[in-house]
Amino acid sequence: MHISFLNPQGNFDPADSYWSQHPDFGGQLVYVKEVAAAIARQGHRVDIVTLQIIDPDWPEFASPQDFYAGHDNLRIVRIPCGPQGFLRKEDLWPFLGTEWAPNILAFYEKEGRPPDAFTAHYADGGLVGALLKRRTDIPFTFTGHSLGAQKMDKLGVTPDNLEAFDRRYHFRQRLLAERVAMNRAGVIITSTRQERREQYAHPAYAGAVDVTDDRRFRIIPPGVNLAIFAADVRNEQEAATHAHIEAMITRDLPPERRDLPLILASSRLDAKKNHIGLLKAFARSSALQARANLAIAVRGAEKPFLQLDRFTPDEQAVLRACKEILDQNQLWGKITTFSLNSQQALAAAYRYLTRRRSIFCLPALYEPFGLAPLEAMAAGLPVVVTRNGGPSESLRDAATGERFGILIDPSDSQDIARGLLIPLQNAPEWQRLHEAGMRRVHERYTWEQTGHGYLTAIRDMQKRIEPIHPWFTHPDASAIPLSLLKERYFKL
Repeated sequence: MHISFLNPQGNFDPADSYWSQHPDFGGQLVYVKEVAAAIARQGHRVDIVTLQIIDPDWPEFASPQDFYAGHDNLRIVRIPCGPQGFLRKEDLWPFLGTEWAPNILAFYEKEGRPPDAFTAHYADGGLVGALLKRRTDIPFTFTGHSLGAQKMDKLGVTPDNLEAFDRRYHFRQRLLAERVAMNRAGVIITSTRQERREQYAHPAYAGAVDVTDDRRFRIIPPGVNLAIFAADVRNEQEAATHAHIEAMITRDLPPERRDLPLILASSRLDAKKNHIGLLKAFARSSALQARANLAIAVRGAEKPFLQLDRFTPDEQAVLRACKEILDQNQLWGKITTFSLNSQQALAAAYRYLTRRRSIFCLPALYEPFGLAPLEAMAAGLPVVVTRNGGPSESLRDAATGERFGILIDPSDSQDIARGLLIPLQNAPEWQRLHEAGMRRVHERYTWEQTGHGYLTAIRDMQKRIEPIHPWFTHPDASAIPLSLLKERYFKL
């Protein structure tokens, strides 16, 4: 087959430029690249269709096409959309239907061979998938990754502040695009059952999709890149990363504590990731302090508490709150910090910490899927992770009850401490989690399995178009009127 991925936000190039350095270059891009590569490895022709950016500040994205080494049938196709310079994802809406979709059609018409199917990602890609289907009848799958209604919930949107939030995040366009994509997609792909039940059943999407319709949904979890994260892999950064962490331990910890295991937190500095909750749990548990040290890894800062100018205001707020806990509880000398600036360095760190019988902790307030714990598990590192969201499915077998990691309540510092102490105080349990975690990833969470799931969904989906909800008459509508969004979102 010839399959085209629609992903207008962010961008792609062989060097994976700017990943984790810009809000539009996050995990969604890793997901799209890995699924596309997995499908290509199975013998199909694959395009990642994104934006052409002609801007001296973003030189990597100017050429019309690009390729990944070792993937002859996978190409990056950059299609002009609006101004030549870089636009953040919230500013793309005026140009998607008027320019990007027609330019995609023109590109494939010139080639003389349209794709057999599109797979659309995020709200903006989903809208374009619906527009292309309307004009070509080429079917598409929709992967929302995250939905606008949940973001409104998390931001605490009210009738009084809706207009201000909408000016920044363009919820009127986003929710309309999501409703169109849900309604027109042949298959909607989610990572977990919980994502399907909770996100797509949100009242803001009532009438656009029937969340009980098994024909419309496929649960296809993301995968781990075992070429990077597997326990038996070694990379060019392995020795340097191990030596670097050892040097930071020597720098930050007194001699009598340097041989203790580490509790590693390596997520971005976002309040939702709950570094503060982890530090509070550590501060309140003398048993934890006796058994382990804390380690906080961030990108681009060896001493983040002393390098606040390298971070955004929101990240600075997280660091200041953490520093206050460290100061008040006299925890300096029980915490180390270091920088991990690539996936290779992160994987090497996981393997090094496994040898030290350490653990990985992600106490996020909510984690939609939770790929980072699976990457740590692939390297052999036991994990203690939030029970809120996807990890409640990935870390437990629903049929047998087997646990592949420890689930904790991120709002309860005592429960965080309880979970961390299970593998730290019980050597056989640490070993069991070490082995079970690796097995779980190899059996269920690889990109090859994700790619196979996409191929099955694409082959199975139907070309039907279902009735359109009265919120919109056709997918060319530019936005939900603010008054209607306010009425529907808050009343429902």
